[in-house]
Amino acid sequence: MINFANVYKKYKDQVVIDDITIDINKNGIYCLLGRNGAGKTTFMKLLAGHIGVSEGEIKVDKQKVSPANMPSNVSFIESRASQFNMSIADLLDTTRHLQDEFDIEFAYKMLQKFKLNKKQKFKQLSFGMQTMVATIAGLASNSKVVMLDEPVLGFDAIMRNQFNKLLLESYERHPRIIIVSTHLIDEIAKVAQYLIMIDNGKIILNSTMNEINDLFYALTGQDDALKEAIKNLNVIGKETVHGRTVAYIYDKKINLTNNIINQPASLNDFFINMVGGNENE
Repeated sequence: MINFANVYKKYKDQVVIDDITIDINKNGIYCLLGRNGAGKTTFMKLLAGHIGVSEGEIKVDKQKVSPANMPSNVSFIESRASQFNMSIADLLDTTRHLQDEFDIEFAYKMLQKFKLNKKQKFKQLSFGMQTMVATIAGLASNSKVVMLDEPVLGFDAIMRNQFNKLLLESYERHPRIIIVSTHLIDEIAKVAQYLIMIDNGKIILNSTMNEINDLFYALTGQDDALKEAIKNLNVIGKETVHGRTVAYIYDKKINLTNNIINQPASLNDFFINMVGGNENE
């Protein structure tokens, strides 16, 4: 379905996307995770055909993607919605007439669920509610690929929980590829099945959430004992507090000795150590 082959994107001397090769073929909710400036938005704009590659090739359904050949089956919703001077109802109605597969029933159902007044002018909404309306419109498009760029910006904890429910309901209604760009991994992990991690323009991880849950863990103990225990493991980060060392492991599980403890570790710990673990050592 989606194929990136040795893709580069450069702005003058700055490399923003650095030799990315990746295939995304299975339906599912994908988390595109990375720090600010890591290349997430550029990745999505390239896939949508909003900007062109500097080198390499992108294909969707075997068709080459470019600004002159933007894929009709890809929807890209940016984090900062435009200030439309129309009501929510008019905005959805306009979108429905532009997209043959637009699910207007789902869109209005979501408006009711999130207590959004369809008669209210879009530009009068808060930033968070504008983002929610734009997200609803994007998910109702039923495109084969839907990309949401930092969709929870401006959301409080309750709205982020609502967003996760919206995402799941949309996917269950119409299974397809949904890519969500974010840096809040612990929350999106509740609904995502796949994780693509990008750092400094490079894909550093492409895995399932189940694989990560199976392979990522933390061990703590006295430094000498811990060094011996982890010497043959893939250690992605370490930190020392009060003479005891915590090692973050992305590898097979090991049998623990009495001096080593398996410590709870979050997916946020995984992200931090994958993109900056060496700084802790």
